[in-house]
Amino acid sequence: MQEVRSAVEREFDQVNELIIAQLESDVDMVENVGHYIVDAGGKRLRPLLVLLCAKALGQCSPEHVKFAAVVEFIHTATLLHDDVVDLSSLRRGRPTANAEFGNAPSVLVGDFLYTRAFQLMVQLNDMALLEHMADTTNTIAEGEVLQLVRAGDAQTSAAQYLEVISRKTAILFGAACFGAGRLAGADTEMCDALHSYGLNLGIAFQMIDDVLDYDGDAATMGKNVGDDLTEGKPTLPLIHCISHGTAAERELLQSAITQKRSDQLDQILEAVRRCGSLDYTRDQARAYHDKALLALDGLAAGSSKDALRRLAALSIDRDH
Repeated sequence: MQEVRSAVEREFDQVNELIIAQLESDVDMVENVGHYIVDAGGKRLRPLLVLLCAKALGQCSPEHVKFAAVVEFIHTATLLHDDVVDLSSLRRGRPTANAEFGNAPSVLVGDFLYTRAFQLMVQLNDMALLEHMADTTNTIAEGEVLQLVRAGDAQTSAAQYLEVISRKTAILFGAACFGAGRLAGADTEMCDALHSYGLNLGIAFQMIDDVLDYDGDAATMGKNVGDDLTEGKPTLPLIHCISHGTAAERELLQSAITQKRSDQLDQILEAVRRCGSLDYTRDQARAYHDKALLALDGLAAGSSKDALRRLAALSIDRDH
């Protein structure tokens, strides 16, 4: 990841500086919660996508730096709200903001970050991009609600799962890349291709996240293994196992999802592995990774395009 970031290191540092500057508020709680979650780090994948796409199109402008901060603020706001909804207590190896400060401050600071993102968007003075980001944020909110509706539903299909992760996660990856193209003055075809790259990359990224929830190391991931099961999330490994397992395995998984219980996690892990469900999900992630790479064909060869390809590979070949 350091290699990938090196292609836009100066601009990446500028994004981080802008994020810190834009957390300033005369309300102490806003700054405290904002800094708490932002300082936790994370991969900063979405702003990195903005910068790399901009560089691949010729130049990374101050507008791209500002837009990268917009994307990260929207993502961070969704994390704050997610953790409250999911009753999560651990993220990136430390207590979540809601565990540290309470649910109400987390939700309200999430709202602050959403509004700060759109204050920055207005400064970019691009109505078409503002409209695109407003639609994107609305889609993310719908995805959050859809995931809530699907929680505890053991009859969820693979297509319904894909709809949730496309709306909730992948759409912001796509918007990051689309916005980079738009601000670089790229034509519609190129902007759409970049959006396709980001969207497919985001789907692949989320699928690997869902694999790691059953095949990862808690210390490395910074969260508890089996959290998705506790939240009743019918992710692709479980959906595949329900379709391909024995009657007993199917009953075990359906009961665990419906009751949102992980007390039989060992037996569930055994069933998921026996059915090849983790490998199946990895294969699906690889297929979306390949679609993402195809979308880059129109970009000129160079180090930035290579970095985008490398970032796609890192997104599916990881342990956290």
